[in-house]
Amino acid sequence: MNFRVLAGLSFWLLASCTFAQSPADTAFVRANYTKIDRQIPMRDGTKLYTVIYVPKDASSAKPYPFLMERTPYSAGPYGETNYPKQGPGPSPELSREKFIFVNQDVRGRYMSEGQFEEMTPGESTPGQNTPSSSPHQKPRPARSARKSTSNANPAVAGQAVPAGPTDESTDTYDTVEWLLKNVPNNNGRVGIMGISYPGFYATAALPNAHPAIKAVSPQAPVTDEFMGDDARHNGAFFLLDNFSFMNYFDAPRTGPVQDYPEVFSYKAKDAYQFFLDLGPLKNANGPAYYNNKGKIWNEYLAHETYDAYWQSRDIRRHLGQVRSGATPPATLVVGGWYDAEDLFGALNTYQTLEKNANNRNQLVMGPWTHGAWARREWTSFGDFQFGSNTAKMYRDSVETPFFLYHLKDQGRYVPTEARMFDTGANQWRTFETWPPKAATEQSFFLSANGKLNSTFNGNPAVALEYVSDPAKPVPYTDGTWARRNNAYMIEDQRFAARRPDVVVFQTEPLATDLTLAGPITVDLRVAMTGSDADFIVKLIDVLPDTTANRPVGPPGPNSKNITMGGYQRLVRGDVMRGKFRRSMEKPEAFVPGQTTPVTFTLNDALHTFKKGHRLMVQVQSSWFPLVDRNPQTFVNISTASEADFKKNTIRIGTDSSVKLTVLK
Repeated sequence: MNFRVLAGLSFWLLASCTFAQSPADTAFVRANYTKIDRQIPMRDGTKLYTVIYVPKDASSAKPYPFLMERTPYSAGPYGETNYPKQGPGPSPELSREKFIFVNQDVRGRYMSEGQFEEMTPGESTPGQNTPSSSPHQKPRPARSARKSTSNANPAVAGQAVPAGPTDESTDTYDTVEWLLKNVPNNNGRVGIMGISYPGFYATAALPNAHPAIKAVSPQAPVTDEFMGDDARHNGAFFLLDNFSFMNYFDAPRTGPVQDYPEVFSYKAKDAYQFFLDLGPLKNANGPAYYNNKGKIWNEYLAHETYDAYWQSRDIRRHLGQVRSGATPPATLVVGGWYDAEDLFGALNTYQTLEKNANNRNQLVMGPWTHGAWARREWTSFGDFQFGSNTAKMYRDSVETPFFLYHLKDQGRYVPTEARMFDTGANQWRTFETWPPKAATEQSFFLSANGKLNSTFNGNPAVALEYVSDPAKPVPYTDGTWARRNNAYMIEDQRFAARRPDVVVFQTEPLATDLTLAGPITVDLRVAMTGSDADFIVKLIDVLPDTTANRPVGPPGPNSKNITMGGYQRLVRGDVMRGKFRRSMEKPEAFVPGQTTPVTFTLNDALHTFKKGHRLMVQVQSSWFPLVDRNPQTFVNISTASEADFKKNTIRIGTDSSVKLTVLK
């Protein structure tokens, strides 16, 4: 796997984003770049392992800017005689344009010294950009490792740096300062980018940014792990991903290492059955699994509410002090509508930066999974085609020109505030703001007859009822999967609609196109026999019955067709852990039998529901094993026992609704 391409594409999906480059690329790197390994001292004396690729034609007459990525996933290959098979830049296009490429192991990871801590953004006083933790007051316009077995013996660079508190922002600042003074023939400009966790490190360069930092691109950045990124969504723990990812990422170390072992052996063939057999979440710390060896795993489970642990790691709280000399860095925030990990991060990093009056900020959202814009080709996903190579288009027309213009004064770059892919119309659109200023709100009400109506014409006392059984949770995807089915973000939901513990509402066929362009607000009125429950709400595009079937697989006698007529295409879905409905800091039990509002916001979407299609909403109370099981009793879930898991009869009132942000 190529670290430069894969860095930040977390969990086990990473290999899907490699470039299909030839072995000759190693010769290209050797012919065009000089590789140097250094240990750069931070202000507290901790040395961070840094790999630098300098163009061989760099000279005082032809200086180059720096393009840096800071990562917890290895800056290798280590050793100055060991060159990467691909790169050295994050894309073939940027590699051939030539920069001084800098890859750095962050504090406490791989070959860097120090103690690693999960997300430590720059210290600043939270100001007007501090988001509320209340689900009712969310601000609106406001993780791949490379393995190496080389024996590294890097030169150690010595330079006096000021003492003081350290965090990822100060480490970035100190690294930039050292590079400017110690790498000759640079032009004094620095760009920073990264995908996923390295995307967080890109964002962390912004608070009190070094004046030399001119362009920053946080891509699918981890942003707030409790509210909507990798660890939890609205307090609900994303079990499947974290159990697998932390098995590698959370392995303990006693000092710099070139590789990490697994904490335990995980070879499940059916993830649904594996996690059902595992039982309560606390069993993950049994002798066969984490056995209390996972520092971050234990932190995740110990902090079940939006307490200081999570709040201090929310980078949004630190983006009010972005500066770089007279003007802040230009920022290019990139995300994918089908990103199963950090869709929240891209959208919310952009929105927070937008609240700075002096922002130079742009947003790109494409039809991509986590980091898919780094692939050589991305023309389809799941059962749907996009009609063009959206990844190549993005790199050629946005990413490469962005860095060339801001770091080299090369070319002409016309900023577009929001460049967004309409997933229903299969086309790119541009907007002067996101969400668009012209967008309005339109509500759809959940009716007792299974209809989804644009006006409320029912009886508030009427409700639909289903029984949620933790022993038989609703699967998040169809079929049998050993790992996460990444295509669940666009999957046909007919498998779920058939279950008695999923309630379904849909409109009549649309008379005209309807374009969703922004967030979806969920407003449920619920009652239950238990004292807690999760609520998963899915917005779905139902294709007409007349839609032609689509072939799947190579042509021939074994070719199969997908029945597209009636296909229930997931557009957006997410979970709210019910006990956090009023406050993420102070969970509250439900009173059995008492009708209670549960309101939350789904991530934005840009999707045109075509004429003749239907809008559908599905509501359920489990999404397993993507999300851990809620016992449906008001307990600490990380320490709950099997006896705490109870069936729960849940009623959804017909005065419940979803509110869409639409373009007329």
